[in-house]
This record gives sequence, structure tokens and C-alpha cells, in this order.
Amino acid sequence: MAEFDTIRSAAGTRAAQIDAGLRAHMNKVYGTMSIGMLITALAAWAIAGLAVTTDPASAAAQLPNGTMLSQLGLTLYGGPLRYVVMFAPLAFIFFGWGALMRRGSASAVQLGFFAFAAVMGVSMSSIFLVYTSFSIVQTFIVTAIAFASLSLYGYTTKRSLSGMGTFLMMGVIGLIVAMVINMFLQSPAMMYAIAMIGVLIFAALTAYHTQEIKNTYVAHAHHGDQEWLDKAAFDGALSLYISFLNMFQFLLMFLGQQE
Repeated sequence: MAEFDTIRSAAGTRAAQIDAGLRAHMNKVYGTMSIGMLITALAAWAIAGLAVTTDPASAAAQLPNGTMLSQLGLTLYGGPLRYVVMFAPLAFIFFGWGALMRRGSASAVQLGFFAFAAVMGVSMSSIFLVYTSFSIVQTFIVTAIAFASLSLYGYTTKRSLSGMGTFLMMGVIGLIVAMVINMFLQSPAMMYAIAMIGVLIFAALTAYHTQEIKNTYVAHAHHGDQEWLDKAAFDGALSLYISFLNMFQFLLMFLGQQE
């Protein structure tokens, strides 16, 4: 009986340690994601500020809404470089992140995430030229509330969401293809359909990734490989960061007020 109590006590202690470790792990995931969001916001705001001018004499081009672009703005948004800015984050996700996770140290992965967040800010900077600042802030708040609710659901639900993963990733690929096609078609109806489907897909991915991050930690916590767990935290932060930003951008198509 004493031996059984000892085993039960040890199991209880180990479970408590895993619970405490999980809380610290999730805090690291959300903290890293939040820093990434701040970097993105600051980069987008700074680049947007440099891309416009109020001096007609120095303006390199003018948008239909009257916004005058500086030479930097014309280079970023009007020339071939715009495709590099647009697709660089996507290329990093598909071709760079996996290699960094496999071969890089935890600090290298963290630096890679923050560099990606900065590049993403440059890619998103044009929203400040199209939408009012108030509508951007309003949409961000709506997205934050939805994200928090969905992530909490993914963390607390007892229902397994693992079966959604393959289906949702196929949906993301379909979205990308549809968006590329619509770059040439310029169909407003197709754009709104993409936005609606995009919100639903990334809402579901938020809950899915949160549960996956939790389950991954619990499954590997007993290995004691802190370097791997740190890299897993940054990987989880990237997954949630991407879900948040995509929800934000798709919601902005509905809620954003144009300049």
C-alpha cells in the first residue's frame, strides 16, 4: 500500500510539473506571437509613412484615392518589386521555415520568426494607403476578440480537432490559387467569396493549431529536450501569428473603410 501511494504521489507530482510546464510553454507561444505582431505593425506603419508624400513636387505617382506616392512607394507598390514583397513571406513559409526548424538552433528559429514578422510588415504596409486608420484599428480589435475566443476553445475542448488539419491545409492552398487567379480577373464577387471562406478557414486553424501546440507539448514534455521545446514554441507562435494576420486581412475586406 505504501508503495502504491508512493507511485501515485510521483505520478501526481509529474502531472503537476507538466501542467506548469504547459502553462509556461503557452505563455511563451503567445508572448512570441505578440512581439511578432508588434514588429509587423511597426514595420507596416513605418514603411507606409515613407511610401507617401504630401509634396506634389516630389510625388512619383498618385493613387486613385488621391494619395501621393514617394519614389519608395512607387518602387514597392508600382513596380516588379511589389511581387517580391507580396510573395516573399509565402516563399519563406514553404521553403525556408522547415529547413530552419530542422537545422537551426532555438535562437536562430526565434530570429527567423522576428525577421519574417518584419518582412510581413513591409508586405502589409499598403493597407495604410487603402483603409482608414480607424477601420484598421477596429478590425484589429474584432480579430483579437475572435482569435482569443477560438484559441481558448482549441485549448479547452476535449474534442479532437486533429482530423481537420489536412482538410484545412487543402483549403489554404485552394485560397492561394484563387487569390492568384483573381489578381488577373479582378472580380469583386470572387474577392468577397475568398474573404468569407478565408475567415472561416483561418478561424478553424486558430483552434486547430492551439490544440496541436498543447498536445505536442504534453506528448514530448517527458523527453526533457528544452531546445526542441523552445523551437516548438516558436513554431506554434508562427502558426497562430499567420492565422491571426490572415483573419485580420480577410475581415478588413468586409469591415475596412477605404480612404
